[in-house]
Amino acid sequence: MEQERLALVALHFISGIGDTTVRQLISYCGSAEKVFKTPKGKLTKIPGIGPVIAETIIKGKPVEKAEKEISRAEREGVEILFYTDKKYPSRLKHIPDAPSMLYLKGNIDLENPKTVGIVGTRQATAYGKDQVEKIIQGLVAHGTLIVSGLAYGIDIQAHKQALKHNLPTVGIMGSGIDVIYPATHKETATKMQAHGGLITENPFGTKPDAFNFPQRNRIIAGLADALIVVEAAEKGGALITAEIANSYNKDVFAFPGSIGETYSAGCNNLIKTNKAHLLTGIKDIEYIMNWAADNDTVKKKVTPFSLDSFTDNEKTVLLLLLEKSPLILDELSWKSNLPVSQLASVLLGLEFNGIVKSLPGKMYALSR
Repeated sequence: MEQERLALVALHFISGIGDTTVRQLISYCGSAEKVFKTPKGKLTKIPGIGPVIAETIIKGKPVEKAEKEISRAEREGVEILFYTDKKYPSRLKHIPDAPSMLYLKGNIDLENPKTVGIVGTRQATAYGKDQVEKIIQGLVAHGTLIVSGLAYGIDIQAHKQALKHNLPTVGIMGSGIDVIYPATHKETATKMQAHGGLITENPFGTKPDAFNFPQRNRIIAGLADALIVVEAAEKGGALITAEIANSYNKDVFAFPGSIGETYSAGCNNLIKTNKAHLLTGIKDIEYIMNWAADNDTVKKKVTPFSLDSFTDNEKTVLLLLLEKSPLILDELSWKSNLPVSQLASVLLGLEFNGIVKSLPGKMYALSR
């Protein structure tokens, strides 16, 4: 068993530390393995690490749990991914509160060019279910990956319709990878693993406790290029996911509902407060996300130009856009290693010079 991976898993079994602290420990110590070899006195000097946590690390008790966790994952065909792995989903890499460790089961391509999250009430109406089916039918032409939370109502409808229309679909769980919740969705969850799968940040055996679900929602928001809220009351998990998606600068869409209907209030408020685009059908997504234009751009042959007159940062951005265009702002930021604020300044200069153009959906493409 590779010692660094063992140490990485062990860090996640230390009570009192979260994803940010895990990253901080590794950053200060140089590697996960070195964390457990660092003297207590030095550990307590790391911000956020007190004597109790330092003592737990020194005793090394989590290592035993980590060995069992890795062995079980291997037996059950579960992949454990760390934020340091190349396979870790690129859409989550730039999110500050992203999980530092993920459990995956199935046949999952998290680098699908187009990913849509679909969320909504557990008390879905016939109208809501119908809208889910129609929008997924429209997404078939784009080969979209459908992400949802495996819950009752809108979530499970999204997964089932994705399977029906042969689109890959991923369920983000608020429990351990071995604890399907609700249990009545076990058959669907099994089918999903052939063309998609299941993801969680929780260890084996974790129960679906209420406090896990808001955490789960940030993964749905982080993985989605666009988040669709189908039906939602004035309060609930779907609105939490929408708020998180907005904080990540993701495009949020909401189907409008009838005035006075309980499960229309949340969507109507999102639209009213400009926290979601009004969604009436697939053409709205294609326009805002520039997905229709994406197909046209691929067909056009990009004319190469000399890079000699550009700054180093401009060259980096242009080379990325020459390789693939258009690109969403967050992906450009991650691939170029430029903070969004600095990247925005670079892109603005290139726009002024007529080299780059901005498109709907926070996307950028070469203009010639």
